[in-house]
Amino acid sequence: MEGFNVTYRVHAIQRMFERNVSATDVLEVLRHGQVVQDYPDDTPHPSKLLMGKTANRVKHVVVAENHVDKEIITITVYEPDPLKWEPGFLKKRPQ
Repeated sequence: MEGFNVTYRVHAIQRMFERNVSATDVLEVLRHGQVVQDYPDDTPHPSKLLMGKTANRVKHVVVAENHVDKEIITITVYEPDPLKWEPGFLKKRPQ
């Protein structure tokens, strides 16, 4: 992330507002979060799902990485549902 600009899609900003997640929270997940899933074939840029904990709340952040323009694009932010995720929020429960 060092040297990259972080931008936010409108969808991400809406979800952050609805879910009381600050830009500082998102940056903390980007800096220190764990990769839950990589999507290297996503277009127009590879993306990934990150998990981190801020303010005693677990958050998932989906970002795309535009390496050409040195940009991290925040796509969405949410708190994972413990009924849908294994403890630790790194693996989905079987449906």
